[in-house]
Amino acid sequence: MNYDFKKIEDKWQKEWAQKGTFRAVNNSDKPKFYVLDMFPYPSGAGLHVGHPLGYIASDIYARYKRHKGFNVLHPMGYDSFGLPAEQYAIQTGQHPALTTETNINRYREQLDKIGFSFDWSRELRTSNTDYYKWTQWIFIQLFNSWYNKDADKAEDISSLIVIFENEGNTKVNAVCDEEVAPFTADQWNGLSGNEKQEILLQYRLTYLAETEVNWCPVLGTVLANDEIVNGVSERGGHPVVRKKMTQWSMRISAYAQRLLDGLAKVDWPQPLKDSQTNWIGRSEGAAVTFHTLPVSSEGESYPIEVFTTRPDTIFGVSFMTLAPEHELVAKITTPEQKEAVQSYIEATAKRSERERMADVKTISGVFTGAYAEHPFTKEPIPVWIGDYVLAGYGTGAVMSVPCGDQRDYDFAKHFNIPIPNIFEGIDISETAFADKDGAVIANSDFLNGLPYKKATKLAIYELEKLAQGQGKVNYRLRDAVFSRQRYWGEPFPVYYVDGMPQMIDTKYLPVVLPEVEKYLPTETGEPPLGNASVWAWNTETNEVVANEKINNSTVFPLELNTMPGWAGSSFYFNRYMDANNTEEIFSKEAINYWQDVDLYIGGSEHATGHLLYARFWQKFLFDKGIVPKDEFAKKLINQGMITGTSAFVYRWEYGQTDESQPRVPVFVSKSIIEDAVKNGKKLTDNPEVKAIVSAIGTDNIIVSDTTDWSQFTPIHADVSFVNASDELDIEAFKKWRSEYAEAKFALENDTYLVGREVEKMSKSKYNVVSPDSICEEYGADSLRLYEMFLGPLEQSKPWNTAGISGVHGFLKKLWRLFHGGAEGAFKVTDAEPTAENLKTLHKTIKKVEEDIENFSFNTSVATFMICVNELASQKCNSRQILEPLVILVSPYAPHIAEELWSKLGHSESIATVAFPVFDGKHLVESSKEYPISFNGKMRFKIQLPADLSKDDIEAAVMAHEKTQEQLQGRTPKKIIVVPGKIVNIVG
Repeated sequence: MNYDFKKIEDKWQKEWAQKGTFRAVNNSDKPKFYVLDMFPYPSGAGLHVGHPLGYIASDIYARYKRHKGFNVLHPMGYDSFGLPAEQYAIQTGQHPALTTETNINRYREQLDKIGFSFDWSRELRTSNTDYYKWTQWIFIQLFNSWYNKDADKAEDISSLIVIFENEGNTKVNAVCDEEVAPFTADQWNGLSGNEKQEILLQYRLTYLAETEVNWCPVLGTVLANDEIVNGVSERGGHPVVRKKMTQWSMRISAYAQRLLDGLAKVDWPQPLKDSQTNWIGRSEGAAVTFHTLPVSSEGESYPIEVFTTRPDTIFGVSFMTLAPEHELVAKITTPEQKEAVQSYIEATAKRSERERMADVKTISGVFTGAYAEHPFTKEPIPVWIGDYVLAGYGTGAVMSVPCGDQRDYDFAKHFNIPIPNIFEGIDISETAFADKDGAVIANSDFLNGLPYKKATKLAIYELEKLAQGQGKVNYRLRDAVFSRQRYWGEPFPVYYVDGMPQMIDTKYLPVVLPEVEKYLPTETGEPPLGNASVWAWNTETNEVVANEKINNSTVFPLELNTMPGWAGSSFYFNRYMDANNTEEIFSKEAINYWQDVDLYIGGSEHATGHLLYARFWQKFLFDKGIVPKDEFAKKLINQGMITGTSAFVYRWEYGQTDESQPRVPVFVSKSIIEDAVKNGKKLTDNPEVKAIVSAIGTDNIIVSDTTDWSQFTPIHADVSFVNASDELDIEAFKKWRSEYAEAKFALENDTYLVGREVEKMSKSKYNVVSPDSICEEYGADSLRLYEMFLGPLEQSKPWNTAGISGVHGFLKKLWRLFHGGAEGAFKVTDAEPTAENLKTLHKTIKKVEEDIENFSFNTSVATFMICVNELASQKCNSRQILEPLVILVSPYAPHIAEELWSKLGHSESIATVAFPVFDGKHLVESSKEYPISFNGKMRFKIQLPADLSKDDIEAAVMAHEKTQEQLQGRTPKKIIVVPGKIVNIVG
């Protein structure tokens, strides 16, 4: 009976779906185990073979835990709001919901074919109203909360209002905006409603503020830093500029220290922890205030606050640098410098923050014309602007110390700014310092002779006495911009009364995304929701109504922005615990049973995006008593990448004397180029190329005397056009791209050889391999085994379809092990297993269990191959051996395992059968094979009981007939016996 994988896999996928085999329950006597994958964004391209890598690993572990007696939650869903669907809608006019649904159906079809043990009854889609209702609900909770630094947690905004009513804000220790004016209880109680709301916005955990953002004019939206690559949008490669806009923001900075401390609680990869630590960027130092000098007798002086980790270097400050976007730039710039400063600001706006941070070589800046006063020396210090200073980091201003910082030094040298010697030329004779005990410290000692830590403390002490500084802990982490000027995202549950945001009561959620005719911003620059004609909130009927009914007394305008992509992915792991609950985000019973994620698998690229935001929301929900844990995932694994082998054709960029003539594309085989480059030939020395030049019929082609690779442009070719010998299907390539329909190809031995390079598997690189074709030709179990066999889970590895035949052959051998009867009939007996059978089985149990626990799935596949080969050579057909073997294989190749389990006579699924138990006694050797040597040369081997003494071993060897044959009556001079190893007879 042949191994018909198509029939087997189709059968069991239907069986699992019909019976709900992998459904988890929210209350069980079994211990819980929650396995989760970072859920995918369903793109139109579908899955390629790189996508399922992490899913297969998590599925193996989930299935293993079921065998171990756990109630396993292993859900799947879709991060289905996003920019790609919206861009497609703009291009085609098709509603994003339709393309998203199509894409999800495609993903589901592919996922089902691979045989995952997902609990599909809990499927989530972030774009479904029954899901984003709870995204909106969490937003409202954040709006109605503030961060109490004394309690070190979020609290309800009502408690802050009580404090204001009774005490004012002078004693409130809260995370809030920096520019909060002090007020008394009487002053608070005398304010209008709008004035109170404006103040509360300075404390709320989500708030409206004017913020510097990354604005992409082509996409018509704000982008997060991780959505920008090399200064352009990751999606589409469009220019991005810095721009000030009123945006919703999340006060993630309130949780900066807790986000750092929490990393010690979780078993996450150290590189990922390091990424978050660096992104949060805790540093200790001082806040120092410099005062600008008035530019005229009527001019004003402005304070410039800087944060420095080295206040002990303050005497080395020779200039100051502000971020071009700093709010003081416009106020302090002199008329003479205004034009130069404005030009520089406009140029800087075209560079992203990441680009500016990464650029350590470019030196650029402009003098504002203004000066600031040194706190101690009272000397004037020039104030410059430079794009290496970021408005969003620290205070957006730095005190520049050329004698202590390389970048400051390079800047000063470039612009000829004087660099003082901090030990000479500064009169600080009247600026003697004293420590807190009153002991006078000489200036020279302060500058040069004191240890760094003591000098820092003294500097802070003196600054505090001048009321121009204080010790401070600073974080690089900025509050997260939460608005997007997009259509396809979660609507805010917000309407506006007199310009102030009001939350819609949670009992009227969700606020459903409206229909619009166009998905682009309006002609007046409003976000796409500005195109909606029914997008106003009626406070009497509590429903969305037509805009024409807005009267600003009972009907008010709704928020036009939508939430960012990370909103829905910041709590989905909790919602899975009770995914179908319509009354609450999840029940206490469900959240208290599942608690948190035990194993989370996903890409490292989400380190400072999704994973940081999700931890922030989790800690907030913990503060509010909504979840029982303040970290959502105990263990996280970053799976590596499966790379593809791209194919390249090489277009010859020949010169023309007359560029007005049409240029015929000419592609030269890699082998021809290599030969010409290696041997210093002219390209037309090759007869193929020479013939093409002649055939084109132009006499103005310029050919270099020698050939080098710069004369060719490598162009990706679809790998489906290339065979295993790297030969291009030229006709298929010509039909694929219309601009190459008339192209000429210089061949070597009648073939065009492409170049090869290992790259990220991507649709844009045309090196994608679909899992559908693999499942069709080899089966899902072969795909699952091969992806694990490629190498360690965390490492990147190249895909090579040719290699899958090996694991497919293994599955055939496994099948034949159970079908050793006449004409391949199923044959498993109740015969007692031999010692060798048991040894093979139990060493396999031991290794596979260790591998799964250590996530070393690749070595398990090799172990299975060895096991099956050994059992086949032992001609084993014992049920006591083959039945446990099927269970061992089941997490990796579930379809064939289910089929064999059924053939073994079991009616229930193999999914929850107990994992085989390792018994070490079967690995204890009962006998030992000894090599018998004569004068150091091995002559034969004999098998002896393992527990013989040294004397017994010697006696047995001497009595053996082959020993007597070798000695031929001689008496040996010496007999060397090493128990368990060798016997050497000398003589």
